Amino acid sequence: MKQGQHIIGALIVVLIVWQGMVLFGGWNQALFPSPWQTIKGFEELLADGTLQRDIFDSLRRFFIGYISSVIIAMALGLVLGWYQKVWAYLNPIAQVLRPVSPTAWLPFIVLFFGIGEMPALVIIFIAAFFPVLLSTVSAVATIEPVYLKVAQNFGIRQPQLLTKIILPAIFPRIANGIHLALGTAWVFLVAGEMVGAQSGLGFLIMDARNNLRADMLIAAIITIGVLGLILDTIVKMLESRIYKIWGIHERKD
Repeated sequence: MKQGQHIIGALIVVLIVWQGMVLFGGWNQALFPSPWQTIKGFEELLADGTLQRDIFDSLRRFFIGYISSVIIAMALGLVLGWYQKVWAYLNPIAQVLRPVSPTAWLPFIVLFFGIGEMPALVIIFIAAFFPVLLSTVSAVATIEPVYLKVAQNFGIRQPQLLTKIILPAIFPRIANGIHLALGTAWVFLVAGEMVGAQSGLGFLIMDARNNLRADMLIAAIITIGVLGLILDTIVKMLESRIYKIWGIHERKD
């Protein structure tokens, strides 16, 4: 109940500040529209199905790129975290590549995969990959020895040791990487859709900008923010569900 009140209160404050900027800022409303003009832009996008189509295409691309990246990064992180001698050789490479923005790879992504659907998928994959990989490797490397001793006493061997003992024990730390990956992947989705895609929220932003429709541009930006919040909430719910299945005490930080 209180959370709902906080959301409504924050929304009211944003609308008041926004309208105040429109009234006293002196900008042309064709360049900086009012909240009411933006609502009309929303209605226009919804009326012809453009917004629904772009949301669907963006979410489809996001889930394909993000889920595949998380699965591969977790699997690879579990193995590399366990075999630290191998990771010692690969870690410098990962640390060099990690800070590079996924958009910096765009010329090569377009060269290898062409223009259209694939650049967005590859950028999402790269954006989500390193946060999950590094958090998984770090979690495996610093696992409490008591878990391994218990497994040894019960005669648990690989691959059950990784899947039934190590993964549940380190999942709360991996979840931090998954949350970070969610935000970065959603941000770079828009950048990926600006390269040759013919649909999606990133394409909608480019199209609205090129047609000088600032109302639709802000509508697309608001949609991206709201969807990002919804996705983060869904991930938190799935995380809590996994905690209950594995009997893990849920972290509050």
